[in-house]
Formats: sequence, structure tokens, C-alpha cells
Amino acid sequence: MAGHSQFKNIMHRKGAQDKKRAKEFAKLTREIIVAAKSGLPDPAMNPRLRGAIADARSANMPKDNIDRAIKKATGEGEDVNYEEMRYEGYGPGGVAMIVEALTDNKNRTASEVRAAFSKHGGSLGETNSVAFQFERAGQIVYPVDTADHEEVFEAAAEAGAQDVQSDEENHTIICAPDDFSDVRDSLTEKYGDPSEARLVWRPMNTTPIDEDQASTLFKMIEVLEDNDDVREVSTNFEVSDEVLARLTA
Repeated sequence: MAGHSQFKNIMHRKGAQDKKRAKEFAKLTREIIVAAKSGLPDPAMNPRLRGAIADARSANMPKDNIDRAIKKATGEGEDVNYEEMRYEGYGPGGVAMIVEALTDNKNRTASEVRAAFSKHGGSLGETNSVAFQFERAGQIVYPVDTADHEEVFEAAAEAGAQDVQSDEENHTIICAPDDFSDVRDSLTEKYGDPSEARLVWRPMNTTPIDEDQASTLFKMIEVLEDNDDVREVSTNFEVSDEVLARLTA
């Protein structure tokens, strides 16, 4: 199976009790600041900001924190500028990886990402060195008990989505990047805030890896995702359910 999304779900559950909430809120704050600066600081007029606020609410981020982040973006309080960076390369077993970051110090972030790749047997490449193996898409996730698959599929199709993939935990709605805001807003109106809504890199092909390679890769992903500057790690690894279960037990 192409395991990154399932791996992330398992690791999220595993760490749910001792989740580093402050770190998660810090990353969400950065996203809100960048979103607010990318357009008007009014979520009604700024689709990206609407999405960032919805993500923050899904993570139970207090409203005061959200309001403070927007004020920072409008120049009230400390002025912070974050840049969006993308790093590409290969991890253990030749797995293609894309690391997206929001940083106020490009040199620091590049050094830390490079170190994570090097320590775990990976190699960083140039921009677009692996992106051709992925497609950009909007991804919106609702818990499986939101509604049955047929109802969600119908609502998603009416909103302009391309597909709905349901498993025992979630409904995952896929749409074109240009349709993402409209699809998300339509589904939010019907079902409330999704548990996840973002633009993602979906692999067009997968790279099978064995248990040793998967073990090293999972450690590498955890190191990267624990980095304050890293917002998202995308991979194309494929591993058996048995191996995934052993390594995430």
C-alpha cells in the first residue's frame, strides 16, 4: 500500500495523548500569518486565510491565538515575515520526498533539512528533481461518521470534487487545486469544519521499501515533522500492512 497517509494517521493516534500542542499551535500560527499577508486579513475575502483558520479550529486552537496571529500579519505587535520554501530529494530506499516549510531563516531551515536527509541516508536534490513524480491536489478530510460514503460522494461531486476515498476512519475528498477553496467552503457549509483541508502532493507512482528501509524512513519523517519550520512532508513510499503495523505498534 502507499502508506504515508495511513502512517501519519497511526502516528497521530499514537502521539495523541502526549501531543506537543505548543509546537502544533506555533505551526498553525505561522500558516495564519502567511495566509493573512497573502491577501486581505478578512477570512470572508481570503480563501487561504479561511482554510488556515479552519485548520486551527480543528486542532482546538483558542480563538485568542487565532486573532493574535492575524494581528501580527497586519502589523500589530511584532512584525514577523515567513517565506515558503520547498525541498526535494530522496530518502532511504530511493523514496521520493518533498518537504515544505515556512521559515524566517532560510539558511537555518535548509541546514536542518539537509542534516535530516544526510543522517538517514537520503540526499537532497534541486527544486523539481522529484516533484514530477507527484501531482498537486486539494485534499479535504472528514471523519467517517460524518455521513455515509454515498452522501459525501454526492455532496463532493456537486461541489466540484474529483473523487472521494473512504476507509474505516475517514472520507478523503480529492479535487483540482483551482477548485480547492470552492469545494472546501461548500463542504464546510454542509458538514462543518473538516479535520484536514490543504493542498497536497499526491504520488503518481510508489516506491516499495523493506522493513529496515521503512524503519529509517519513519525516523526521518518524524525528525522532519518535529522541526518547527516544516509544515508538510510528502513521500511516495509503499510498504506492506504487516510491516507498517510492526513499525508503528
